[in-house]
Amino acid sequence: MIQSMTGYAAAAAESPRGTLTLELRSVNSRYLDIQFRLAEELRLVEPVLRELIAARVARGKIDCRAFFSAGATAAAAQSLNPAALHNLKRLSEEARRAFPDAGPLRVADVLRWPGVLAEASLDDEALRTGVAELARSALQELCGARAREGAKLAAIVAARAADMRRRLADLAPLVPEAMAAYQQKLAQRLREALGTGDDDRIRAELALFGVKTDVDEELTRLATHLDEVERVLAKGGAAGKRLDFLAQELNREANTLASKAATQKISDAALELKLLIEQIREQVQNIE
Repeated sequence: MIQSMTGYAAAAAESPRGTLTLELRSVNSRYLDIQFRLAEELRLVEPVLRELIAARVARGKIDCRAFFSAGATAAAAQSLNPAALHNLKRLSEEARRAFPDAGPLRVADVLRWPGVLAEASLDDEALRTGVAELARSALQELCGARAREGAKLAAIVAARAADMRRRLADLAPLVPEAMAAYQQKLAQRLREALGTGDDDRIRAELALFGVKTDVDEELTRLATHLDEVERVLAKGGAAGKRLDFLAQELNREANTLASKAATQKISDAALELKLLIEQIREQVQNIE
């Protein structure tokens, strides 16, 4: 199955610290490039996430973000820190002795003091297990999105390859006729230029022209490369680099065809092929 390199997925679950959310964003890249943006308390799960992502994704720039957001679960799990309260009380009494006119601390002031509200501790093994489950769920969604877009990209590439085949089929019968007509015209010009009846010289010049303008090899290679494009699309998997290479080879043959074109029709056909090849290359850049 052909996969795109672009996609998005997210998964979330409740935890003692609140809602744990994991997001995956994927864009084009020449290689597999995984970037992490994790809450500080989640740094320990980075190796697990990297291993899971690398097992499912072969190519693309992956942005993995994981964070906690406050919720009812987190609020219920909070408690007062007795040591912090005792320390705050001591500091408040010292401040009141230094500033007798100062007002007493309000409850809201106490709760905002750093360390007064103790958050639920995190069990490392439970955290790894929970994040791994979220990652598997998000990866399943991401790969599904990449596969759906990949199928569309493969269909576009296959359609452009089919258009190229039709143009090659239309072009093949024109080549011998165009070559014969052009050689006849060239022979007449040579006779006029040479001003002699040296048919051997004329035949030699025409033979040299034929070698330089013969496009059978280019047409054969174009057809062979299209066969390989169709085979790679049918096989699926990580095909982006292979398809990109084939697009470059197709473009090279089309350039040679255009440079050796003996008539305007052949030249126009070569330009049409180059346009289709460029459209293929644009789509291939998005394939894993």
